[in-house]
Amino acid sequence: MTAAQRLRDPEHSRRKPDGTSAPGAAANGTITNPVLPGFHPDPSILRVGDDYYLATSTFEWLPGVAVHHSRDLVHWRPLGGLLREERLIDLTGRPDSGGVWAPCLSYTDGLFHLVYSDVTNLSGAFKDVRNHVITAPAITGPWSDPVPFPSHGFDPSLFHDDGPDGDGRSWALWMEWDHRPGRHPFGGILLQEWDRATRHVTGPLHRIFTGTALAHTEGPHLYRRAGWYYLLTAEGGTSWAHAVTVARSRELTGPYEADPAGPLLTAHGHEDLPLQKTGHGSLVATPAGEWFLAHLMARPLSPLGACVMGRESAIQRIEWTDEGWPRLGGVPPVPADGAALPRPVVVGPALEPEPVPTAPARDIFDGPELGPAWATLRRHPAPSWLSLTDHPGRLRLRGGESLGSTHRQSLVARRQQSPDFTFATRLHADPRSPLQMSGLVHYYNSTLWHYLHLSRDEELGRVLRLGVCDHGHYTEACAPVPVGDGPVELRLTGRGARARFFWRPGVHSGWQRIGPWLDTTRLSDESATRGDPATGHFTSWGFTGAFIGLCAQDLTGAGSATTFSWAEYRQSRDDRPDGG
Repeated sequence: MTAAQRLRDPEHSRRKPDGTSAPGAAANGTITNPVLPGFHPDPSILRVGDDYYLATSTFEWLPGVAVHHSRDLVHWRPLGGLLREERLIDLTGRPDSGGVWAPCLSYTDGLFHLVYSDVTNLSGAFKDVRNHVITAPAITGPWSDPVPFPSHGFDPSLFHDDGPDGDGRSWALWMEWDHRPGRHPFGGILLQEWDRATRHVTGPLHRIFTGTALAHTEGPHLYRRAGWYYLLTAEGGTSWAHAVTVARSRELTGPYEADPAGPLLTAHGHEDLPLQKTGHGSLVATPAGEWFLAHLMARPLSPLGACVMGRESAIQRIEWTDEGWPRLGGVPPVPADGAALPRPVVVGPALEPEPVPTAPARDIFDGPELGPAWATLRRHPAPSWLSLTDHPGRLRLRGGESLGSTHRQSLVARRQQSPDFTFATRLHADPRSPLQMSGLVHYYNSTLWHYLHLSRDEELGRVLRLGVCDHGHYTEACAPVPVGDGPVELRLTGRGARARFFWRPGVHSGWQRIGPWLDTTRLSDESATRGDPATGHFTSWGFTGAFIGLCAQDLTGAGSATTFSWAEYRQSRDDRPDGG
């Protein structure tokens, strides 16, 4: 079923694959955060008529720019990704946490506009960024060929000054990156007119905001309300001090005055809150004039601890003061001082509820394409390496490059969305060399993963090996386990900061432990990020959260095939006697 069909068919709405209600899908119009659990950062929220869309960053994962749809801001359905073709994005060789950053989704003249960054380098003093804009008559496309957007930095966005008080012109915004020693690398927010007809910037360039004392000013979005232009930015960096800042001006080109009350939203200094790293937001208004803020957040496993699920998306209610400044609303009691603290639960809008059904826990791969929960790493699905039709009802992968590669991996994975989960699969493979491998992987990036895989040993025959890659250092957590012939079932049980693998030779056998409990905190944003916070120059970044998936490698170059009969993901503890 295509993305367009999923949009029209409520049976393919967003839901947890274990058949239970998804976060964000509480009853009585209540928004429960996160509304998009698991790796869904940098949300850009948009309303077109009665439809709401959330577009989020995907970095090195494809399809690029994940989009969810809702009618009530409570229940969200996945539409998959928008950048589904190589002509729209080619991520071959992109570094870990590079690729597609901070999309902005907007609408004017009957067209959706999508602006996004393609980051080809992010280590050290420099950021190599190519910004693009594409348009489409519908959210599902077809999307136009990309044209260049100003690339002085990242986090580009478009503002269309429509409405009775606007002049109908469009404006490009982005943050400027300054690599020069002695300068703060976040150089401020730039604004320039965007000519929609020629698809090019025109006129003078304006530096409209250099930020507050929180610094690290990025993620700009512009809005107009009651005679004011409001500039929403992210500040404080992407970790614990992250925040949403608001500034305003009577003139679009400034000067912009920051809200004297401080940030609109931050969790900084409140390490006991369940929602942390709150920042990078965007605003939306309902037809009735209710306002809401979509923003990223994270759920550490312990106070200021590892964020294995990465940065997720949440929604807050916005109220406006008599002076015209936005403030967080929520479920009473709201802090008397109007504290800008994220609310785990907020009152939803006065919209007709549109619940969505849940999906089965087990994916039997019976469709013509992968479902919207799945992502591939750096290369688009193609018959040369991925097929759902060679053996209908099965996923077939031809072995690609190693898990350390940033080019041609054969990997299909889904986001980890809960601290406690189980993921299992059945695979069929006949490796003839130790260089042929396939199995179940818990993956963060090319240097951080846990991998239970079927391979060949010269003396033992077909074996299971449990590989652990810790910042590029490869070890194996136990001795190889001979498994004989036939299909093998593999399983991963995650419980917070640890996870354990299991296997069995057939459905009528009990699960057998393989290897010890493994430390999942190494598969986190915090573990992946290394560098100098004082200068803002880092050797590696962690922006993506953990994935769980299926993969195959053939380092002989022969492209040996592995077939997966099904994959099952449950977002809860598994307390069966053989569950570990």
